[in-house]
Amino acid sequence: MELPAAIILFVIFTAVIGIAGTRLSKTADQFADLTGLGEALVGGVLIGSIDSLAGTITSITAAYQNHPELAISNALGGILAQTTFLALADISYKKANLEHAAASYPNLMQGTLLIIMLSFILLVTFAPELSVGGTNPASILMIIGYIFGVRMIWKAGKRAMWVPKSTASTVEDLVLYVEGRNLNKRRVAIKFFILAAIVAFSGFVVAETGIVIAAETKLSETIVGGLFTGVATALPELIITFTAVRQGALTLAVSNIIGGNTFDVLCVAFSDIAYLNGSIYHVLARAQLLIIAMTLMQVSILVMGLLDREKHGIAGIGWESFLIIVLFAGGYTIVFFS
Repeated sequence: MELPAAIILFVIFTAVIGIAGTRLSKTADQFADLTGLGEALVGGVLIGSIDSLAGTITSITAAYQNHPELAISNALGGILAQTTFLALADISYKKANLEHAAASYPNLMQGTLLIIMLSFILLVTFAPELSVGGTNPASILMIIGYIFGVRMIWKAGKRAMWVPKSTASTVEDLVLYVEGRNLNKRRVAIKFFILAAIVAFSGFVVAETGIVIAAETKLSETIVGGLFTGVATALPELIITFTAVRQGALTLAVSNIIGGNTFDVLCVAFSDIAYLNGSIYHVLARAQLLIIAMTLMQVSILVMGLLDREKHGIAGIGWESFLIIVLFAGGYTIVFFS
């Protein structure tokens, strides 16, 4: 694809993401209420995994074409970008710190699951290299662990063994939509998955055109994957999160980011399966390990922010949002000049 065509398609499908993502946010809130699944589960599992399809396809394609550095950097860079988007959404919410207002047990569980999965990647990287049929068995374990973790999060939401203290600034996940003549569960479900498919396809086009645009800069695959395609594939999460915040669906906004990040970690497992030259974990460069470390710090800071629940902080946002933005900017500065 020529560069001018890539730029035009990038702009067009980014606009499509903006329009469809705005509608998807409200439809997701309705779907969560009508099905009884709740904003945390719908945002963290359904929307999070759907929005991550673009990044997943990009990473799998890169790995299959023998570009493991690009595949891993794209997956992990998307997590860094999305967590930073949550900090930016915090800036847009003026009433209180977003992590204070949207604290929930499932969101904390999702954040903890994300930390475990990222740590598992490091563990496998430093373990002896194994390959069965061209795939590291750890990739299968990671997929199983994700499924088990999602099941635990679903059960946690039902049991509610831990409940955040309600304050004047807390925005709880209340049931606002009930099934009636003008709001049918089946119709809402169909609309939800159609909009989700549009967002996922548009995200894929944005990712592919982003690769073309980034390639013209002649930067390393770590920068291209971690910064350009990682941010491009994270655009659906950005649009949906900002829209959810504007509509007052704060639990949905936070869970969309954390849940999408957790699914993005699975991109590493899928990329390992697609990579034909052995274990992809054992070709990680120093820059990718740095990105994993930065991501672990970001997510840990976010979980601490959800627990601490500072009402107002630096520049009107929580201390965790401030540190997440600083870490993103400082981390990529180190990667760029190293």
